Amino acid sequence: MIGYLRGKLLDAGPERILLDVGGVGYALAIPLSTYAELDRSDKADSLGLFVHTHVRADAIELFGFWTERERDLFESLIGVSGIGPRLARVILSGMSTDDLVRSIAGENSTRLATIPGIGKKTAQRMVVELRDKMRELGGGAGGPEAVLPADDLLAALVNLGYRAGDAEKALARARAELPEGDFEDLLRTSLRFLSRA
Repeated sequence: MIGYLRGKLLDAGPERILLDVGGVGYALAIPLSTYAELDRSDKADSLGLFVHTHVRADAIELFGFWTERERDLFESLIGVSGIGPRLARVILSGMSTDDLVRSIAGENSTRLATIPGIGKKTAQRMVVELRDKMRELGGGAGGPEAVLPADDLLAALVNLGYRAGDAEKALARARAELPEGDFEDLLRTSLRFLSRA
């Protein structure tokens, strides 16, 4: 089982990289969070990634992660009924690890359901199966997390068809412009920023 690889980065895309380790090219599927770190890094000649080796009857897949915590969270996610490695990678791409841990620990399935590919039932299953584990990782002291207006706003924007990442950016800009704005004002301002994107 491969748990860590260090080598030269030969090719990188938002979903997959090719890493040369001692003359052998390893293709690793990665979440967007790891890809963003690759963009900021100057370690192309000596890049190290934590690896999850996923073995199926017909294939062996490698998933690479910038941090060990990210890999551990990925492995927790694939332990949830109905979540395979590809969906787990999408989940890690749709939300930062800290937000994900907090949302699960705080039982905020509404926030989790804003991730593309995650419906209400899957979000609720994630909460039920992982909340205690996420609380141990420092995601909250326990008890349901209050659903913040920002969570409701984000859910509203996603339900209108906007991607979660774009909606989060627009909402952040709207909150910066209107720190005391109510739900309707923030929604209207976020939509204005999204229409300009």
